Amino acid sequence: MKNAWLLLMYFGFIPFGLSFLTFAFMSIGLNEVIIASILPLVIGGGVGGYKVAVKKKQNVLFCIPIAYTAILWAIFMVISSGFYGADEWFIFALSHIAYAPIYFMASLLGVGGLFIWAPLAYELSFLFGILLAIVLRKERPVFKMKQLLVITVILLLGFGTGAAIQWKRSQTVLPSYGFDHGGGYSSTDLTPYEVTNPHNILPKLDSPSAFTIKNQKDMPVLDGAEAAFPVYSAFANAAYENISKGNLSGEKITFTNTIYAYERLLSKDVDIYFGAEPSAEQQKMAERAGKELVLTPIGKEAFVFFVNPDNKIANLTVNEIQGIYSGKIKNWSEMKGKNERIIAFQRPENSGSQTLLEKIMGDTEIMKPLKEEVPAGMGGIMEQVADYRNYKNAIGFSFRFFATGMNPNPDIKLLSIDGIEPSPENISNGSYPFTASLYAITLKDNPNPMIKPFLEWMTGPEGQRIVEEIGYIKLQ
Repeated sequence: MKNAWLLLMYFGFIPFGLSFLTFAFMSIGLNEVIIASILPLVIGGGVGGYKVAVKKKQNVLFCIPIAYTAILWAIFMVISSGFYGADEWFIFALSHIAYAPIYFMASLLGVGGLFIWAPLAYELSFLFGILLAIVLRKERPVFKMKQLLVITVILLLGFGTGAAIQWKRSQTVLPSYGFDHGGGYSSTDLTPYEVTNPHNILPKLDSPSAFTIKNQKDMPVLDGAEAAFPVYSAFANAAYENISKGNLSGEKITFTNTIYAYERLLSKDVDIYFGAEPSAEQQKMAERAGKELVLTPIGKEAFVFFVNPDNKIANLTVNEIQGIYSGKIKNWSEMKGKNERIIAFQRPENSGSQTLLEKIMGDTEIMKPLKEEVPAGMGGIMEQVADYRNYKNAIGFSFRFFATGMNPNPDIKLLSIDGIEPSPENISNGSYPFTASLYAITLKDNPNPMIKPFLEWMTGPEGQRIVEEIGYIKLQ
């Protein structure tokens, strides 16, 4: 009974009280929730363990909590495959109810790692405090060797299993790396291309547009891919009368990115979608909805692959691209580069750039994309396709305009494909292997009478001038 009381006191009431200090630390400006949570537990655990040893109460029972944590962590890592956003971790939290205040904060902020780091920080610090007292007082521990051996084996099995799953997951999951633009739809700031921005950088015609839509109800609703936003925003700025005034622009020039914009096109919430050709799944969506898509090319673009400038690889063949993204080529040394594992980033399924990768891969199966854990608002963590990080051994892809014009990154190097650079000249004459069209996509049965003349204007001299000044390649 006495031992049970000691465990309840030192591993129940005390860490529960220490957990509330997280709120205190964060209220005084320590905004890093991991540090605010771990710091009081480390200090409190160390002090508690030291006092226990000084009072000669050191006992193998104080090793039980960390062994308990190790076993449960291993079990839940196996069940969840290492994903801290899984519902099963709620049960783990209940099994460590003393850390409930910290788990509450971690859930709100999407910091799943605290499920294990909170109890581990306290329990390890507690044992360290005991060890420190024993060393400083030069006393002989009262632990029995057999008991310690059993505890050690449990710890090695528990933490070893969990760590192995964590390591395996680290090969395909990266730390969170989110964006805050466009209400979560965009990875870059679109403000410079908004018609309501008086300082926007949209190209302007020297004289009033030869084609103008004056009646607001006839103005087609536009949406599309992130990289296409500057183009269709510039089209509307030139052809929609007084579009920059009032709240009308938000209704007519919308942005929800490729995946959602296609759904809005099929539901007739959008009249014209701008971006790359639809994926096979998106084409099936149109067929299921009984809709026929009309694809009107309005410009040319290059689908480019890029690496860190320190990577000495400057050219890849189409076969090498297929080998990398199928997972058959795993190291840069296989292409006479450095002996480093290739970190190949992808884009979400049905995005415009991912659709083009699928076209390049043909019948070759694409390996599973790198993922990341990101906060999902109140009480959740979700897993999504990881955004590109410019690691020295990374490779990514995008559209040339987005990578070099709209969201320029001086720390990436565009690769030649089969010895041909993605230059404007090579895109224009079609010699670059991954030349793609930028489309304005509509529904054949859309009754808006302005759509057809609007499309004709886009492919005419004024529309093509805008396309070229934005940074795309005009049609021949």
